[in-house]
Amino acid sequence: MQRTYIAADDRYSPFYRALRVDLQNAGVNLVDSPADAGAVLSITYDETDQRVLSVSARNVPTEYEVYYTIQYTIDAGSKRLLERQTLTVTRDYTYDELLVLGKAHEQELLRDACVEDLVRIVLKQISAL
Repeated sequence: MQRTYIAADDRYSPFYRALRVDLQNAGVNLVDSPADAGAVLSITYDETDQRVLSVSARNVPTEYEVYYTIQYTIDAGSKRLLERQTLTVTRDYTYDELLVLGKAHEQELLRDACVEDLVRIVLKQISAL
C-alpha cells in the first residue's frame, strides 16, 4: 500500500479529503493514476445527512441524528485485498429552535467527528492487511 490511488466519485467530500491527508501523514505515497499504484482504494459510496429522532407534542423536531456512511474496497492489480466494507457512524444532538445558529455549528462539529472516526477505522483496517 506504499503507492496507492484513491478512486472516488466525489473528490471534495469531507471523508475523501480527511482520508487523503491521514494517508499522506502515515507515509503512504498517493499517486494520480491507478496504473502507477500498487493498490487502489475505491470509495464506492460516500454520503452524509441527518434525520429526526424525536419530536415534541407540537410536532417540532427536538432531537436529530447526524450520520455518515461509506463503502470502499481495496484492490492490488487483479487481486481484491479487502472486500466491500460498509461503515456508518452516527451522532445525535438535541435541537432548540431558539438556538438555530449554535445547533447548526454543533451539527457540523458532529459531522467532522464522524469523518474522523471513519478515517480512523479505515486506517486500522488497512494496517491489518
